[in-house]
Amino acid sequence: MVNDAQALDTFLAAIEGRAFYMARLGTRNDADALDIVQEALARFAERYATKAADEWKPLFYRVLQTRIADWHRREFIRSRFFIVFESRKEQTDGHFSETRPEAPDPGEKSAEDLAATNFFMSELKSALANLPHRQRQTFLLRAWEGLSVAETALAMQCSEGTVKTHYSRALAVLKTHLEGHGP
Repeated sequence: MVNDAQALDTFLAAIEGRAFYMARLGTRNDADALDIVQEALARFAERYATKAADEWKPLFYRVLQTRIADWHRREFIRSRFFIVFESRKEQTDGHFSETRPEAPDPGEKSAEDLAATNFFMSELKSALANLPHRQRQTFLLRAWEGLSVAETALAMQCSEGTVKTHYSRALAVLKTHLEGHGP
């Protein structure tokens, strides 16, 4: 079935920001994350544009997660062979605020409540960044993107049992890390 090009463009525009945030968490580098997302968008459009629109989300995340895994493999090889020549790239300037998940609208919250919410979001971001790669992938796809266990398994190219295990472990780590830091 051939889908309308405008529907594909709308889907890709809607998913691009969240994809960048996922890639940014996976790489800890804005430039690498942007490259990964661009590759994933192009590869998805090239290979899956003719699929049914309800299949696009898990298929896109499969492509994205494959690109992130490829990046990790390249970085591992690069670090093994070129450790003398290249130090680990890491940017902490936070230039991706427009794609970062936002805290709930503070409305009439006091300054203390707003500060607590900002602190919690900072702690959550830190905790997510420190999760192992597969746990972070699973958590973001299940909790943030709202994919089902089956859709997440399809996106990650693994079994549903693996998804459940990684998700459970991620929740346990996040709960322990964030205990007492509620907004």
